[in-house]
Order: sequence, then C-alpha cells, then structure tokens
Amino acid sequence: MRYRLLFITAALCVAATCLAQRHYVIQHKPYIDLRPMHFGISVGMNLQDIEFETESPTVCDANRWNAGFSVGVLADMRLSNNLNLRIVPTMHFGSKHLVFNKLDTSAASSTPRSKTQDLKNTYLSVPIDLKFSAQRWNNIRPYMLAGINGMVNLTNKSQEIVQLKRTDLMLEVGLGCDLYLPFFKLAPELKFCYGLGDRIDKGHVDDIKDEYKKTYANSIKSGHTKMIVLTFYFE
Repeated sequence: MRYRLLFITAALCVAATCLAQRHYVIQHKPYIDLRPMHFGISVGMNLQDIEFETESPTVCDANRWNAGFSVGVLADMRLSNNLNLRIVPTMHFGSKHLVFNKLDTSAASSTPRSKTQDLKNTYLSVPIDLKFSAQRWNNIRPYMLAGINGMVNLTNKSQEIVQLKRTDLMLEVGLGCDLYLPFFKLAPELKFCYGLGDRIDKGHVDDIKDEYKKTYANSIKSGHTKMIVLTFYFE
C-alpha cells in the first residue's frame, strides 16, 4: 500500500511538472520596456484617399484607395509602466486617383464628360502619439495610440486641375501589438488618419487656362485627406 501511494504521488508530481513545462513560455527581452528612451525603424504601406465636398452638376471623387510605401524612424519615451510618448518621422510615398464627371445639361441626352487626374505625392510626416499599452502577457503586449500628425508634401508641383496645399494636419488613432522576439521587439500597427483642415488650394484655379478644367476645379468646395497606414516597427 505504501509503495502504491508513493508511486501515485510520484506520478502526480511528474504529470504536474510536465503540465507546467507545457505552459511555460520563455520571456524574451523581459526588461526591454524599462528603458527610459529607445529608438527603432519602421516600414509599411499606406492607402491614401481624399473626401471632397462638391457642387452639382460636376462631381469629383477619388474613386479608389491607392497603395503606397512608408518608411521612418522611431523615438519612444517611457512616461509610465503603460504610457509612452512617441515621435515617428516618416516618409509616405503614394498617389491619389481623381475622377471628374461633368453633366452637360445643354445636351438633350445630358451626356457626362469625364476627366481623370493622378496626384502623386511624397509626404514627410511627424506624428506625435501617446501609446497606451496593456499588461504584457508572455511575449505579446497589445496597445492603442492616438495623436496628431503634421505633414508636408515634398512634391507639391503644379497640377492641371486640383492643387492641394503643401501642409496638412491630421488626427490619428490606431492599435497594435508588441511581439517580443529573442533579439528585438516587432510591433505590427494599424493606424487611421483624417485631415482636420481643407486641403484644396483655391488660388490655383486662377492659373487654369482651360475652361472645362476650370469648371471642374471650381466645383470643389473643400477636400479632406484620409489615410490608412499599416506599419511594422523594429525596436
């Protein structure tokens, strides 16, 4: 009886040890989040769009989200255990595809006249975000962020119809997850940005010589930029 009890006790101990080992996860970089400040790099892609307010009978629309490339550097300052201040100077390369549909009311059939324009741009953005992180669970740590993003268009050359202002200020919110790897921390992040001001350069209309193009340009009351950014941070 005594040997049977010892055998059962030993078997239970072995089973408990195996179960504990099965659920034990090696904590990679356990002190990496205690740094007062650290730096990193970012790469990703962006989708750009612009939302117009127009007058009839002319309609202008960015009829699709255009994919672009983003690359930047990260500076992160630790404010508390769950709060960080981040500055991420980034270059966004992309374009916006615009379609203009003018309804010719003088024609009996009211046939539409169409015109397209590609707005190619290279933005230098300097977002300032507050990052709120949940508690770390093994090697993952989800987070949310919000902030403002000042942007400058470095390729703001003269356009044939719509001309955008050189600078923009965007409100941005996002979410991501820190993944702790053996040699560094990887953080995939999805961010949504919306322009706070009117981006349309009204003074550009006076420089347009073509009357049809001027009609298209005059039909636009305002335009607000939008952008979705998928980023991978290496810290």
